[in-house]
Amino acid sequence: MSAILKDPLQLLIAAQQPGQSLAQSFYCDLAVYERDLEQVLSRQWLVVDHISRIPNRGDYFLFDIGNESIIVVREDETKIGAFFNVCRHRGSRVCLDAEGHKGAFTCPYHAWTYNLDGSLRSARLMPADFDKGVNGLHRCHVRVLEGFIFLCLAQGTPPDFDSAYQPFADWLGFHGFANARVAERRSYSTAANWKLVVENFIECYHCAPAHPEYCSVHPPELLLAYGAGPGSGPPEAEERFARELADWEVRARTLGHPAGFLFSDAADSPHLRTLVRLPIGGTHKTETHDGEPASKLMGQFKEFDGGETAFVFNAVSYLLAQNDFAILFRFTPRAPLLTDVEVRWIVAGDTEAGRDYDVGNLTWCWDVTLKQDKKITEDNQVGILSSRYQPGRYSEHERRVSTFVDWYLRQLA
Repeated sequence: MSAILKDPLQLLIAAQQPGQSLAQSFYCDLAVYERDLEQVLSRQWLVVDHISRIPNRGDYFLFDIGNESIIVVREDETKIGAFFNVCRHRGSRVCLDAEGHKGAFTCPYHAWTYNLDGSLRSARLMPADFDKGVNGLHRCHVRVLEGFIFLCLAQGTPPDFDSAYQPFADWLGFHGFANARVAERRSYSTAANWKLVVENFIECYHCAPAHPEYCSVHPPELLLAYGAGPGSGPPEAEERFARELADWEVRARTLGHPAGFLFSDAADSPHLRTLVRLPIGGTHKTETHDGEPASKLMGQFKEFDGGETAFVFNAVSYLLAQNDFAILFRFTPRAPLLTDVEVRWIVAGDTEAGRDYDVGNLTWCWDVTLKQDKKITEDNQVGILSSRYQPGRYSEHERRVSTFVDWYLRQLA
């Protein structure tokens, strides 16, 4: 047996059957979870928030993933910085509050103090040969694209950002996200492995039994064909919906709006990205209870065209954008059986709550859907812990899940 197949994880990967869910260990074991963080997620550019969260110099928030904590700070008007939240003295956490404002970062243990650019400002009573210049906070790779903050935890050189994410720039710009702001932030912490959270999000096989509110917004023929984006439904369902889709694309493009499919990565891609703009369906102008607008038009949209843009940056970072608002989803592993589901509702930067939008109306569809997702995903995880769990075969409505599993195993191997 070759050396690589002596690795228990490589044996698990080799035993995986195409078109089936993963073996129990992939969803439960600490060793697999740690390899996920190291081999899969540390190589991704993770969307962590929108720049409107830290508008002023010294504003910061923490991004936590696994055992890592990253300080994301507004260094000045034009620069966002990111640093590992680890004091260079003896390793204490420097920032303890999840967000706030600082003129400098002072470690609460021994008072080492760091400037907003991460450099060490002061360290008391150190030897004469101590070099402050090489004892700044460790930097985390950070980029900003059209208002969204991306982090990569890779050691050394990260994957090329521009080649992967510049293809999103034009459509992000059309939506006006660089000048947008977050209207609402909510968390749906889920007691399940991160892969179960992702798998649930990228299939709509469960939509009819689990999400009556979501299904009241989107017609069944759309949900069957594209409920979780391109490649998620049966090919024959896509064919049946093709005429309606083509008619909507013509209307949208006549208005000068983007429409259609730009790309949807296959399992052999590094990031598993998607960029597509589809109709919401029916008479809905936007994803609200009554289908009527929730806020002002964003960006360059001239009028409501009943469309939704899906920006899939990678397996754990998603943005769904209507004409008048958008929802940012962030799925972040915290432990083998715990995932942070962080959600941001984003509106035009010149809007005001109560005047231009109602938060309850804005959040209705996805708030109730995410609460339902939390329940069904946690129940899924509990079932997988059973001695009787064995991988099951995917339906034709779970094709994107099968693609994700193939992609994940390639990254892991």
